[in-house]
Amino acid sequence: MTNPTQGTLYGVGTGPGDPELVTRKAWRITQEAGVVAYPSAEGGDSFARRIMADAIAPDAIEIEMPVPMVSGRAPAQAIYDDGAEQIRTQLKAGRDVVVLCEGDPLFYGSFMYILARLRDEFSTRIIPGVTSMTACASAHNHALVARNDVLTVLPGTQDDATLSARIDDADAVVIMKIGRHLGRIKSLLMSKGLAEKSLYVSHASLPHQQAEPLTEAPDTAPYFSMILLYKGDDPWI
Repeated sequence: MTNPTQGTLYGVGTGPGDPELVTRKAWRITQEAGVVAYPSAEGGDSFARRIMADAIAPDAIEIEMPVPMVSGRAPAQAIYDDGAEQIRTQLKAGRDVVVLCEGDPLFYGSFMYILARLRDEFSTRIIPGVTSMTACASAHNHALVARNDVLTVLPGTQDDATLSARIDDADAVVIMKIGRHLGRIKSLLMSKGLAEKSLYVSHASLPHQQAEPLTEAPDTAPYFSMILLYKGDDPWI
């Protein structure tokens, strides 16, 4: 049972990068927020905050959660524990807290780690955002799926055997979290005769966006990159 004197926790999707793709509701709620929290890359800035910078009030309290880019759960979990405690303090004081999250808060979103720690104590609202997956499809003017096709979303961190089996079972595939795995995934798709049907996108919706066939993609991929695969003919034909 939540306490009506406490603040409300908002998980706000900031979209894939272009501030014009932020929903009107997300922008308004962020503008009105007295407290704004967001993850950042340890030693770097926060992409989510950059997207929403013009919406954050000058006098807003900001809570930064610098997440280390390392394998293993423990370091990141400690950061989310600390961030949740700072947010809890603000909510108990009766202040609403907006937590910014790139893309959509519940689609591979960092907000889910804060949500898991606080949802049983406080009133919570989720503001959906445009996902990077749909932004990447838009970059190529190419549908993700149509009719009764099955779309499978895969993290590129999975091993080749797992990726291969799941690609075999799907009509259309989105492979996320490519990064340092690009060469390995490209080789896998080539071995399956699917590289020619695959599309590569990095930094979707941003001025430096790259959108090209996978066969023409660079050898290394940035963190914000993705592969789209439609195994059949164009789905709109």
